[in-house]
Amino acid sequence: MRNLYPIFFLLLGLTAKSQGYYYPPNQSNAWDTLSPQALNWCSDNIDSLYLFLEANQTKAFVLLKDGKIVLERYFNGFTANDSWYWASAGKTMSATLVGLAQEQGYLSIQDSSSAYLGSGWTSLTPAQEKDITIWHQLTMTSGLDDGVPNVDCMYDTCLQYLSPAGQRWAYHNAPYTLLDSVVYYATGNNMNQWFQNTLKNPLGMDGGFVPLGDVNVFFSTARSMARFGLFLLSEGAWNGTQLMQDTGYFHDMIRPSQSLNPSYGYLFWLNGQNGFMIPQLQFQFPGWMNPNAPADMYAGLGKNAQMLNVVPSQDLVFVRLGDAPPAAAGAVSVSFNDDVWQYINRLPCTTGLENHGATSPLAWPNPMQDHLQVAYPMGNYRLLDTFGRLIMEGNAAAFNLSALPKGTYLLECKHANGYARQVMVK
Repeated sequence: MRNLYPIFFLLLGLTAKSQGYYYPPNQSNAWDTLSPQALNWCSDNIDSLYLFLEANQTKAFVLLKDGKIVLERYFNGFTANDSWYWASAGKTMSATLVGLAQEQGYLSIQDSSSAYLGSGWTSLTPAQEKDITIWHQLTMTSGLDDGVPNVDCMYDTCLQYLSPAGQRWAYHNAPYTLLDSVVYYATGNNMNQWFQNTLKNPLGMDGGFVPLGDVNVFFSTARSMARFGLFLLSEGAWNGTQLMQDTGYFHDMIRPSQSLNPSYGYLFWLNGQNGFMIPQLQFQFPGWMNPNAPADMYAGLGKNAQMLNVVPSQDLVFVRLGDAPPAAAGAVSVSFNDDVWQYINRLPCTTGLENHGATSPLAWPNPMQDHLQVAYPMGNYRLLDTFGRLIMEGNAAAFNLSALPKGTYLLECKHANGYARQVMVK
């Protein structure tokens, strides 16, 4: 038996490149589309996705493939011109803006936060306070107590010592929001000015940061959020221009930043890691954050299921904006993101496939387990993802699928009696 699954990891290791992507023009409502039928997505399955989104208080959903819109739907009177809050999904924008400030020489993320916020911005001792860096603010490892009555409060009396910086991961809004002040004192621009100078105009985005209570929350249209997702998919580039030239920072931003919560980068949530933590709990759950999503998916996730998903291996971006789903209200709605992925995995057609000269089934078990048995041991088999990308191929009697993530796949076989296809689910 040939071991074929390393091919899958080779494909996942290939980062998406900006060339070949479509970029919508600035200051225009024009945006090229790609037919779902071109991806073998069935209308019944798309309708099921839309019904699920509508039943769960969604206002806007946009899915891009190669930069083109494949799916776009607005619900309950919401329109493409309406703005909505990103909630904590907007942390991804803040992380990017901090990186651009570092790239242009205004700060280093290894600097003590006190260099910009001044001494006494916390109630810590001078030595404890000096140990907190911008990096700790980006990675949620400041060591400040997130058990205070108001986790959004940025007064020094609310910022209390709990552990040394870097030794505890906790989802704490106040140290994150203070990045706004770091950027201001470093660049002389508030976050909206810095956003406009660096990303808003080049990407053709709308929206900006709005103060709500103690925090600043990013608002925009769904398409504007999708533009930012396409910028991320392009690894900091837009239509041939590399806007974020510090590729080291970009890749660190979307990789595990520490071992306490391996599913967290610089304010980004990461899939495919060996464990994850969620807000308000000091416990690392084993396995992937979203087992139904591709391993290389990274995301901005916010309260009431505001979501931005980026998948380099599939050249895919999707956004969801709306009110809290009935069963998924919470700080970042990690579980609801996985629910949406279950519907995305079911989009490919499961009927109308060729099955000439093949006994049924072509392979089993289906849903697939760690090992797949095939009907034609000498047949030439290919396993494809939902976008037609080759995952593995060979002519073994059984394939090892233990490293294959959950999802929907298409199995093709050319054998002595003809040609056959079968949709497989894992």
